[in-house]
Amino acid sequence: MRLLPQSLFARMVLILLVGLCLAQVLSLAVHWRERGEFTQRVMGMRSGQRIADIVKLLDTSAPADRARIVSVLDSPPLRISLDAAALAAAPVEDDKAEIAAQFASSLRRLLGDDRPLSVRVLDAPAWGPMAPGMKGPGYGKMMGGPGAMGGPGFGGGPGVHGPGGGPGMAFVVQTRLVDGVPVTFDSRQPAETVGLPWRMLASLGVLLAGVVVLTLVAVRWVTRPLKTLAQAAEDLGRDINRPRLDESGPLEVSRAAHAFNTMQGRLAGFIQERTRIFAAMSHDLKTPITRLRLRVELLDDTGLRSKFAKDLQEMEALVMTTLDFMRGLDNGATAQPIDVGALLESLQQDAREVGGEVRIEGVALTPFHGNPQALKRCVGNLIDNAVKYGKAATLRVEDAADELRIRVRDQGPGISPAELEQVFEPFHRLEASRSRETGGTGLGLSIARNIARAHGGDIVLCNLAAGGLEATLTLPRRSLQPVLNTARH
Repeated sequence: MRLLPQSLFARMVLILLVGLCLAQVLSLAVHWRERGEFTQRVMGMRSGQRIADIVKLLDTSAPADRARIVSVLDSPPLRISLDAAALAAAPVEDDKAEIAAQFASSLRRLLGDDRPLSVRVLDAPAWGPMAPGMKGPGYGKMMGGPGAMGGPGFGGGPGVHGPGGGPGMAFVVQTRLVDGVPVTFDSRQPAETVGLPWRMLASLGVLLAGVVVLTLVAVRWVTRPLKTLAQAAEDLGRDINRPRLDESGPLEVSRAAHAFNTMQGRLAGFIQERTRIFAAMSHDLKTPITRLRLRVELLDDTGLRSKFAKDLQEMEALVMTTLDFMRGLDNGATAQPIDVGALLESLQQDAREVGGEVRIEGVALTPFHGNPQALKRCVGNLIDNAVKYGKAATLRVEDAADELRIRVRDQGPGISPAELEQVFEPFHRLEASRSRETGGTGLGLSIARNIARAHGGDIVLCNLAAGGLEATLTLPRRSLQPVLNTARH
């Protein structure tokens, strides 16, 4: 999916954070539900204890003093009403039956099982008006008389409305005193008991922030070996003799590094063995070629001798360039600072001695650290191609802090775009634009690219709009001493 991040680090962080957020939301929902139930239970116990204490106080008070006591205690969130009507059973809503039963059970333990008791639980605004049905005809029937809890000072009468509001729960309790006088209690939960748990939200926020930081650190720590392994695989394509990976760390990382190093060793051994065989074969061919050259000199036919000598010369050139290609950088030279300007002027002078025209534009600001003999051969091959096939060569030097570029342009016909990469393959020749009469073997560009890549750079070709071909040698400015030293082994 395009919406998913591309890197493994980003995907792991996304998965962990989404899972963490979902877990936090579910935890908050569960806590919110449990908090509501716990709050209801605690408020019910407190309200039940207070109702039981008031009932016991009224039981021991004289009938003349009860009205005065009730007037003192009758205030939100607990409203009290004395009524002489007969006590009737209070209907209970199905969804509140369990809460009402628990509240009634608590009251019976405090008041005794022999006292008549009726409990009703209703949704009602906390500290606000009485819930619908608590002061109407249905409620009057509960108490055996009209308006028993809807009179002045109770239900929706003056003084009932308090601060706040919002959904709450009302516990309506009806019982009788020891002398049979009915008493009704309306206990409302304060509005703040159902408010948002800001402290818990803040705690979850701090926990989430801490886990996010730990997630970023942990994922980065886990994925860093993969990044190192990917970089090593990319470097392996440029230099088979690159330094080995560190095999320390967790077991999985150590095994992966060991497997990579084993693979690199086997590849390097295979390439070295193939190189030695190919180089030995090419070297052994020099002896019979030399014998053939001596025998050709003994031929009396001048025309035939000339043809044999030309063929032997081409064979000898092919063998020599093949040996150079297989040896690569294995010439014992160490990496050192190179005066690029002096190197290019030396190549310019060499080209002029054989009739080639070479022009230099731009200068290198600082010396380049590399193998001087290999780099000279790399640029020399590019100049030779430009002079042979493009009449003249123009060298343009572009220097920067991070890389050095040398562009070699010619005035030739260029090559087909489809073959801009194929010409770097060993022994590949372009019959249409590169004549065999020049004596080329098809290894010059291959050798040049191998040298460039051994220095961490590359060579690319492109056709110029005004005509001609341009070869761009790019060399990164970094220390190559370990790479070049390793390449000799």
